Amino acid sequence: MLELTDVTKRFGSRVVLQAVSLQVASGEYVAVIGESGIGKSTLLNIIAGLEPADAGSVRVDGVEIGALDDDAATRLRRDRFGFVFQAFHVLPHLTVLQNVGLPLLLQGVAQTALERRAAALVAAVGLAGREASAPRELSGGELQRVAIARALVGDPKLVLADEPTGNLDPENARHVLALLRDQVKQRGASAILVTHSEAAAAGCDRRYRLSVEGLRPLA
Repeated sequence: MLELTDVTKRFGSRVVLQAVSLQVASGEYVAVIGESGIGKSTLLNIIAGLEPADAGSVRVDGVEIGALDDDAATRLRRDRFGFVFQAFHVLPHLTVLQNVGLPLLLQGVAQTALERRAAALVAAVGLAGREASAPRELSGGELQRVAIARALVGDPKLVLADEPTGNLDPENARHVLALLRDQVKQRGASAILVTHSEAAAAGCDRRYRLSVEGLRPLA
C-alpha cells in the first residue's frame, strides 16, 4: 500500500529525514514515535504529496507521489487519503453531519448518498443524534470523533493521523485511539499514526522510532 525508499529531507543545512524507508501493507496500522520537532509531520506531508522529498521515493497504492503534478496530487489526496490532526480542523460554521460529509461533497457524491454515508459514520463513532449539532456544542473528544468520521467517510486507502490525541485528556485520548484503530481496521484501510507518546502507539501493529539517525523498528 505504502512504500518509502531512502526518503531524505533537508531544510537548509539541517537534515530532517535521513534515508527513511518504510513499507505499510493494506490493513496495517503503524506508529511512528518521535520527539516534537524531529520530523514526524514533515514525513506525513511528504507521504501526502504536500511537500517534496529531496531524495528517495514515495509510492502510495502503486503511484509514485513525486511524479505527480499539483492537480494529480490533489486528486490522489481527495480520493485515497484520510487525515486526522491534533487540532481537529472541524469547520465551525458547519454541523457535525456537514463536516463529516465534506469529503464526499468534494468528490461530487449526490446529496442523498452523501447524507446517508455521513450519518452512518457519525453513528459509527458514537455521535448518533448529534448530526445537527454545531462544533461549539461538542467536547474535545467529540470533535476528534467528528474528525475521525470525516477522515474515513470517503473509504480512503491510507489514513494519516498526526498527534490525534495531543489536545485531549488521557481518558478521551484512550477512547479516541481505540476508536480510530477499530474504524480503520473495520474498513480495511492502512494507517500511520505519528506521536510523541509510546502509550498512544501501544495499540498499533508495528512501531518505529524516528530520530536524526533515521527510522528504526521497535520491539
